[in-house]
Amino acid sequence: MDKWIELVKAKMSELKVTQEILAERIGMSQGGVGHWLNKRRQPRIQEMNRVLQALGMDYLEVAMVIREPQISQDEEISLAQKYNPYFRYPVSDWRETGEVRDGELLTYGASSAVSKPRFELSDYHAQGAAFWLVVVGDAMTAPTGVSIAADMLILVDPAIVPEPGKLVIAQWPGSAEAVFRKLIEEGGQRYLVPLNPTYPKALYTEECRIIGVVVQATAKF
Repeated sequence: MDKWIELVKAKMSELKVTQEILAERIGMSQGGVGHWLNKRRQPRIQEMNRVLQALGMDYLEVAMVIREPQISQDEEISLAQKYNPYFRYPVSDWRETGEVRDGELLTYGASSAVSKPRFELSDYHAQGAAFWLVVVGDAMTAPTGVSIAADMLILVDPAIVPEPGKLVIAQWPGSAEAVFRKLIEEGGQRYLVPLNPTYPKALYTEECRIIGVVVQATAKF
């Protein structure tokens, strides 16, 4: 977010575009633009896109990496990692594997139609059958620090041990829904906590299944 603001302000200065002019170009109020540029509110990725377009800039791809250690210094790099550092992982079409809604809902169900598989690249070498999900909603959008906004792609590795401090996709027994949260431990008890403080945290119990650990989040805007 800070880098986006710096880029927009620099381009506005270069083009001598005021907040009023920019607001007119994207069809919103000057006050709304001011809230974004002063970090009082966080725009969605589509809104960031509109601003960049209004200033004559191409889309940017920003990758925020929550990276698991790949190898120790004593281990050798595999040939696959050395000569082919990028790996393809499938993106769920949500009719087969689920959908994250409002940052917390992941619904599983059968697909009613056959669609062409979609894949995205990553330099992360997964330990398990990793897959991408698309976040919807703001439960994992934080006012400061690590923040994962709506429309970002998150890479989930089911083989990573879900230790406290990691971001996870979890599912309660007997439910077709799952949550995207941060697993923390307080006073010997574990909780599933949203990064957005306006959402409540939930007690984690042994009955709750961890589908996988989020190892990378990527936004294209």
